[in-house]
Amino acid sequence: MADSTSSVPPCPVKTLKKQWLEVLGAMHYVLAFVVLGPFSIVLLLFLLFTRLWSLSVFYMLWIYLDRDTPSQGGRRCEWTRHWRIWKYQRDYFPIKLVKTAELPPSQNYVLGAHPHGIMSTAPFCNFLTECNDFSQRFPGLQPWVATLAGIFYVPVFRDYIMLSGLRPASRHSLDFVLSQPQRGQVVVIVIGGVQESLYTAPGRHCLELLNRKGFVRLALRHGAPLVPVYSFGENDSFKSKTFAKGSWQYLCQVTYKKVTGLPLCFCWGRGLFSPNSWGLLPLPMPITTVVGGPIPVPQCSSPSQEQVDHYHRLYMDALERLFEEHKESCGSLPPPASLPLGLARPLHSAPEPPALGPQAPALTSLQ
Repeated sequence: MADSTSSVPPCPVKTLKKQWLEVLGAMHYVLAFVVLGPFSIVLLLFLLFTRLWSLSVFYMLWIYLDRDTPSQGGRRCEWTRHWRIWKYQRDYFPIKLVKTAELPPSQNYVLGAHPHGIMSTAPFCNFLTECNDFSQRFPGLQPWVATLAGIFYVPVFRDYIMLSGLRPASRHSLDFVLSQPQRGQVVVIVIGGVQESLYTAPGRHCLELLNRKGFVRLALRHGAPLVPVYSFGENDSFKSKTFAKGSWQYLCQVTYKKVTGLPLCFCWGRGLFSPNSWGLLPLPMPITTVVGGPIPVPQCSSPSQEQVDHYHRLYMDALERLFEEHKESCGSLPPPASLPLGLARPLHSAPEPPALGPQAPALTSLQ
């Protein structure tokens, strides 16, 4: 079928009010994921030493009793997915969703989202909210986005993210979704994970993919077609400093990730009041998410390594085709930016920033 693109309402001249609403929409997302968790932890600890200590005790008891909920259905709320603030966030960049093939609701699917970027803004907006009308464009499908299991122990934040459909990226959690009697379940996995965020930089297309095969095993166990997804412009929303593998800075980043499970990224965006100042607000660069066609896979309760490798190769080929077909029409990079073609070829160090030249950007896979 021909490409179908989500319609972001045209707004040639934005009023000052509209601009500020978009800024607040983008800032809300950043604050929710960066500040809400630490603030909630500090608040609960503070309340322990006040007359309201019982609130902290009861809430921590609630987290313990509710510990299995994130992996067994969560508390998805359609009202939350339709909040108007998501549309303001969409228009801030703007973010678009391109559909290239039908995904019949008679099957479940495993969507591989690339790249991770700094904050995975596009997967959140397109699959966890209705800002681009996912349920209308893919009728009968119910998306779930997998993320770090550890964040579901963070007070308040865990309950907030469950409302949209986030769930732990654990085998038990994802098997639970794809084992439901109701078909049309969609598991969205940002394949590169937080490791990929260490390579994120504007104009760079580097994927942590060669050694990431768990999502293929998941698809084979449930016979769920694999669907490649690429978000052009995701890496452009923040400026960042990356380091070559083997450098002491990179080793510090890797060590921090092993200890905490979280990335240590040196990144920055724009300020709240001025686009030319430094701050945590993402840069308003266009992001276009392209959803590819399904790759049929057989159901096999115990897939062999040969099967996993075969369908992993098919997936990488499909992802490369998707990238090549849409990089010019959806790419948000300036025309001079380019990278050497290198999908599925392991690189032993982080690639250099894009060189000047007339070529279009190409996709590179790190691992």
